[in-house]
Amino acid sequence: MGLFSKFIGKKKNEIITNQDFWTWFAEHEKTFHQVVKSRGNIERDFFNPLSEQLNALRPGYLFLAGMLTDDTAELVLTVDGVVKNIAFVENLVQDAPALKGWKFTALKPALAIDNVEIRMGDFSFGKDNLSFYANTNPNYPDIIDLKVVHADYDANIKGQIDTGVFIFMDNYLGELNTVTSIDALQVIPKEQAEEELIPIEKLKDYLIWREKEFIEKYEGTRYTTSEDTYSALEATLEDGKPLIAVVNTALLNWDRKASHPWILAIEINYHGNKSGMPDNKTYALLNEMEDELMLELKDEDGYLNIGRQTADHVKEIYFACKGFRHPSIVITQFQERYKGKLDIDYHLYKDKYWKSLEHFNPDR
Repeated sequence: MGLFSKFIGKKKNEIITNQDFWTWFAEHEKTFHQVVKSRGNIERDFFNPLSEQLNALRPGYLFLAGMLTDDTAELVLTVDGVVKNIAFVENLVQDAPALKGWKFTALKPALAIDNVEIRMGDFSFGKDNLSFYANTNPNYPDIIDLKVVHADYDANIKGQIDTGVFIFMDNYLGELNTVTSIDALQVIPKEQAEEELIPIEKLKDYLIWREKEFIEKYEGTRYTTSEDTYSALEATLEDGKPLIAVVNTALLNWDRKASHPWILAIEINYHGNKSGMPDNKTYALLNEMEDELMLELKDEDGYLNIGRQTADHVKEIYFACKGFRHPSIVITQFQERYKGKLDIDYHLYKDKYWKSLEHFNPDR
């Protein structure tokens, strides 16, 4: 099933749903297959039309293509690690038809270390010149903060080295694992290393061990907000406009924050009065939207409403989430539902200790 509902008055050949896209692809798949197999003008005859149709469906989709065997082409649909798009590309591939001669893959898959060597200019990135260690902080024990060393590190082209390492990680660990398993990664020269270096081929085993440890620590963790205490905060912006916030102070002091490591930050732009606050009609609409949102993102399902703030024609709502897929789908649906009424945007990122929300905690 496609993620988006069809609009009334849909134009012929307009790409709105996943089914629309795959119908279009199936009409041209033989041409695309021949272009990939023959190594013809793949950009003109395949990538350009594919990019146009994918962008019509949802901006942010990227792709790779090649021959798996003499007869089977693979199309890998990727989102370049953008968390808010992962659920959509997974659903797009799930909706793909069975087409002879094609394999469709969501997100760049993990590869064996012997099959991963990235070359950029004069530099290579692989098991022969990469190593790592994990930086630990007793105050944040669940953070996976990796320091990666390239044997030929050159500070003069730091950007190129960093890019090569990140591309290597995507291919070695797989796109999804890179996003979900690592909290922070820094590429450093060998002389800056503060711990014993570990061969990069041991990284997968290390991350599996850390993930198992994390699950054992937080498995079964649930939280309900029904008896929590909330604080109303008032402040004044530099231009004199008011800021009003309501935050769950009990939740902000919870000692198991890492069990809900994904932060959903929703921004709603509205037309308000001169003070930047919503007028009565907009206030009612914002409350309606938030009430509906709470029905979709329930605390017992792993979505904790931390608080909200309103100031200067923007309302921000914050959730801490166990997972990232459902929230991205829900907010996209709300963007469609309130189109023309409220301007809704959102960010979805990993923050195991909710550091980005510490400014809301009056006890800090």
